[in-house]
Amino acid sequence: MRPPDKSSRRSTALPSAEFRAEVADAVPIHTDRVHHELEPAPAWPKQTQLEKSAVLIDALHGGDLVDMQLEGGDQAAWLRTGVQRSVLRDLRRGRWVVEAKLDLHGLSRNEARQAVREFLAACRRNGQRCLRIVHGKGLGSPGREPVLKMFVPGWLSQNRDVLAFCQARAADGGAGALIVLLGAPTAR
Repeated sequence: MRPPDKSSRRSTALPSAEFRAEVADAVPIHTDRVHHELEPAPAWPKQTQLEKSAVLIDALHGGDLVDMQLEGGDQAAWLRTGVQRSVLRDLRRGRWVVEAKLDLHGLSRNEARQAVREFLAACRRNGQRCLRIVHGKGLGSPGREPVLKMFVPGWLSQNRDVLAFCQARAADGGAGALIVLLGAPTAR
């Protein structure tokens, strides 16, 4: 098959003189309408809306949220049923050495949940019992609401390996972190 002859192809680009000749008799359209510059629509915070939807779904269909024991002020603490209260007291006083740390800053709720799950499993495999989870205080969140601070205790209380947790001491993150105690490894 032969390629088409170049002379048979019509050029779609007209030189500027030819273009001017083609549009010489065009009449500009004049209108009485006033054109206003429209302000761009405000950005729709899609991730924020997704997070709010997920929180609502969790509230309606998720597991029960942990009831915090507010002892000695407003510091959150939790102790699994059947575990001696002295375990929580020792955890609060810093008698356990923190062996591993997880920082959740910058993660979405779903990413944080997965990170906590993986972190607990890895610590359990490595025989690490005393952990610090930094969830932050919510200062960088929309509306300065501590989203992760509200959810992390519930996730921890649902994990059967967690014996207790409490708010970290000021030097360890204070209200922006939890100290978690896992159960002793069992012989397999």
